[in-house]
Amino acid sequence: MRSLLQSPLRLLMTLLCVVMLTACSGAGAGLNSFQSPDGRYAFLYPTGWSRVAVSGGPQVVFHDLINSDETVSLVVSDVDTDDELQQLGSAVAVGERLRRDVIAPSGSGRDAELVEANEREVSGHTFYDLEFAVHLQDRDRHELATVVVDRGRLYTLATSTNESRWPKVKGLFKEVVESFTLLI
Repeated sequence: MRSLLQSPLRLLMTLLCVVMLTACSGAGAGLNSFQSPDGRYAFLYPTGWSRVAVSGGPQVVFHDLINSDETVSLVVSDVDTDDELQQLGSAVAVGERLRRDVIAPSGSGRDAELVEANEREVSGHTFYDLEFAVHLQDRDRHELATVVVDRGRLYTLATSTNESRWPKVKGLFKEVVESFTLLI
């Protein structure tokens, strides 16, 4: 009798362990990993999103198949090889320059506000995490971005969505932005 009771209990415990391990595995719920062909960087992007080619624009772009205006994009720019991120300015200063020169340049018909700017350290690299509210003529958008400098390159990973979807995707987009990793 004792053996019969132990068997269902053992089965239940095994099943519970499998469920717990499955829930804890992977990079994150609903996220896939992308690594650059040269092995320099990696980041996560939402499951079900497709990579699209953009000529003359960001180096990498993923967008949601259902909400096609939701994107993850990576822009890589050259900077002086001796530059560190802090030499480009504080998180607020870099965020304001990004807002003014890239997100809402004069004459673009867009207006943007830097909502938040934070600095974090990961594996000896300084990252600036930036949040923007972007106002277009026909709708409002929300963007999260992270910027980091490494060996003469300024990496800017950004996520973007309509303001109406922002509350639903804020946590996911934060996870995407904070996942950007320099590998070599």
